[in-house]
Amino acid sequence: MRWTQSLIPTMKETPSDAEIPSHQLMLRAGLIRQLMAGAYTYLPLGWRAVQKAAAIIRQEMDRAAAVEIHMPALQPIELFERTGRVEAFGSVLMKFEVSRGDRRVSLALGPTHEEVVTDLISRHISSYRQLPLTVYQIQTKFRNEERPRFGVLRTSEFLMKDAYSFGSSLEQLNVTYQAMYDAYCRIFQRCGLNYIPVEAESGPIGGDASHEFMIPAENGEDRIVYCRQSGYAANLERAETGRTTPSLQAAAEAAPLQMVDTPKVGSIDAVCGLLKCAPSQMIKTLIYLADEQPVAVLVRGDHEANEGKIRRVLGVQNLELADEATIQRVTGAPVGFAGPVGLGGRMIADHDVPQVANAITGANSADQHYIGVNVGRDYQLETTYDLRNATAGDPCPKSGEPMELVHGIEVGHVFKLGTKYSESLGAMFLDEHETRHPLIMGCYGIGVNRIVAGLAETCHDDKGLIWPISIAPFEVLVIPLKTDDPELMQVAEKIYDELVKQGVDTLFDDRPARPGVKFNDADLIGIPYRMVIGGKGLQEGLIEIKGRTDEFPQKVPLDSAVKTVVDLVAQAHAELRK
Repeated sequence: MRWTQSLIPTMKETPSDAEIPSHQLMLRAGLIRQLMAGAYTYLPLGWRAVQKAAAIIRQEMDRAAAVEIHMPALQPIELFERTGRVEAFGSVLMKFEVSRGDRRVSLALGPTHEEVVTDLISRHISSYRQLPLTVYQIQTKFRNEERPRFGVLRTSEFLMKDAYSFGSSLEQLNVTYQAMYDAYCRIFQRCGLNYIPVEAESGPIGGDASHEFMIPAENGEDRIVYCRQSGYAANLERAETGRTTPSLQAAAEAAPLQMVDTPKVGSIDAVCGLLKCAPSQMIKTLIYLADEQPVAVLVRGDHEANEGKIRRVLGVQNLELADEATIQRVTGAPVGFAGPVGLGGRMIADHDVPQVANAITGANSADQHYIGVNVGRDYQLETTYDLRNATAGDPCPKSGEPMELVHGIEVGHVFKLGTKYSESLGAMFLDEHETRHPLIMGCYGIGVNRIVAGLAETCHDDKGLIWPISIAPFEVLVIPLKTDDPELMQVAEKIYDELVKQGVDTLFDDRPARPGVKFNDADLIGIPYRMVIGGKGLQEGLIEIKGRTDEFPQKVPLDSAVKTVVDLVAQAHAELRK
């Protein structure tokens, strides 16, 4: 490709409305342009990078025995109504009506394709002999993002690879899940991403088998805990800690239990302000309805209860905070004044709760709290559990070493759907005994745009982008220093033609611009290798070859320059395939 025949509008200045490095650099390097909030046009360099990521994804999906299809982005609302996801998506779902003859038809722009693919499979798969089956697509998705930001990292329209597996047993689901997990690792490795597989919350089937793939990044909107020693990583909803049950006996320095007046003060911050204490000195008593039965959950005042962990400890399907009437009935007090002292019914506590000596809690009476609350004397526990979100410094459940809190950009997610959609949409199969069962499903997504944006966010320096060879819009940039020199241009054209014949993805900077402009643009757009033709070197029969991150160029003989670059490109690709 010749620069003068493409559209590469580089920018010297950083746009004032670009918040993070990936947004700034993708604009400055001429990869994208904004049409409106949440919608971007990909220009030639940006689209080439996206397409290269998509090609790697296709290769690895095919290798994992998934077959590609293409489903419509336009979907009937009726499918979402059957699965109950109209309410679940809420305003995120882009829905509208159109006129068709004398009737109105309700439609949606697909935010995902679980309904569509399940409906499809329900019409064509009927026997266990046709299973397992995995299909995938690379398709545009639409979500009404209320706060589009960070360039193409959070948009209303985005490109996604979504795969769906269908099986007759959990064993088939597990095999496919592992195949997809392994394929994702190969995809992100080949794309040159620094990624972490992170344990994530899963659905009602499949146990702990749900993983997100995160790019560690300062501006990432997700938070994960990570142990460098063991490699354990999990998002906050899923992360376990290595804490254990402490002593459940009252502290030796236990103060007397006293009730104090706290009029109209029910929140943690308000109580701390009134009683001049830290949130860590308080115990929160949260009343939940677990499968419609009330249960009290105790966590330290500065910690966040983790409902996924609570649900697993209680062994229930449904968990929600109790309504005001239930809290009044269970505790005898309005919201904000619950506490463990004298509280009847089932009660469970986080590991940290018994270690709060002389704690402050609600007194199960309006406008009153207890001070000097101690386990073993004022309330009893048989054991404790891991019931809160993990925090930095918590011990790793594998190594026991302190864990870090890391920000990350999610680029992929694999999880087990079970039979939620197959039951709702009638996707059934007959087993060997002619008995009908719902298909067992898995779902596997990759944000194709996010691969490119994640690389831009994490692979750059003060000069511009630094692409891995596999995703770079071009592998080599040929720069003739004087386009008005016929002899020099003849050499440059020959090198360019030879590189193209050798299969090297090459950009030829044939602009009549100053060398400084060309070098600055070369660093900004981040092409991995550049060949500079001209000056004293060419008179000596030499050409400069420089890697994007090399401090100095190497000078090679003209007759071996093409082979040198071809070998460098091949070696760079090989490194990513290891």
